[in-house]
Amino acid sequence: MNRRRSLSHAQGYLGLGMVNEAAGELDRIAPAEQELPEVLALRSAVLQAQENWPALRDVARIFAQRAPGEPGAWITWAYATRRAESLAAAEEILLEAERRHPNEPTIQFNLGCYACQRGDLAAARRRVDRAIALQPKFGEAAATDPDLAPLRDACNPP
Repeated sequence: MNRRRSLSHAQGYLGLGMVNEAAGELDRIAPAEQELPEVLALRSAVLQAQENWPALRDVARIFAQRAPGEPGAWITWAYATRRAESLAAAEEILLEAERRHPNEPTIQFNLGCYACQRGDLAAARRRVDRAIALQPKFGEAAATDPDLAPLRDACNPP
């Protein structure tokens, strides 16, 4: 089966919540094509749906190396690394991502969340404000994201 067909089938299965079937379709792709960005992106989505953080971390790292211009690869790598390793390791990844993608609001927002979790509320506020300036929808996310609870509590004491 050709790569495009397998990718299409995998996307369809994933859209239907049939994660194992999506993974099976990706496994049908030739080994020489497994590290193509479009395959890595879909494999990342499958692994995220499976909550397989160590495997997702590894695939997303390769994805970021193969497609460094794709901010989503870096964001996914950091997300999985936070769950598989630590917040500090994830923050290192996003700091590198920020150098490559300084105007990516999701990177700014996530760095704000990490700063908040480290207790650096001033840095958290700066980063979240920057994310909101770049993409106003992050204002809604800031109001509910559990990582930012300490920042909200500091701004709205009882």
